[in-house]
Amino acid sequence: MSAAFEYVRQHYGVPAALGRRVEVYGKPGVIAADRGHYIGVNFDADKPGVIRNAHPTSEVKYLEMGEVRPMTRSQRRYEAFLEEDSGLRFGEWLRTTGARAA
Repeated sequence: MSAAFEYVRQHYGVPAALGRRVEVYGKPGVIAADRGHYIGVNFDADKPGVIRNAHPTSEVKYLEMGEVRPMTRSQRRYEAFLEEDSGLRFGEWLRTTGARAA
């Protein structure tokens, strides 16, 4: 296994892995990120790319493996805008970049 989720697996004794389906406080989702002491969950009710921290043992049921939903085109564009840190507003940035997809 990769180093991702190694701390959570060893320290908490849970089968955390990227793409594993979980239920956190009864809400279904999929593990989408290693957040150190936490697991990053994309809940089914949220948009793809929205990742919320969850404690690995606090009302978490670990289920079968699934897939992380990819971000939408507009989410990827907005992420590229944030990473570029151009000083422009998002609409201005879109006009100067020709609204290219990230």
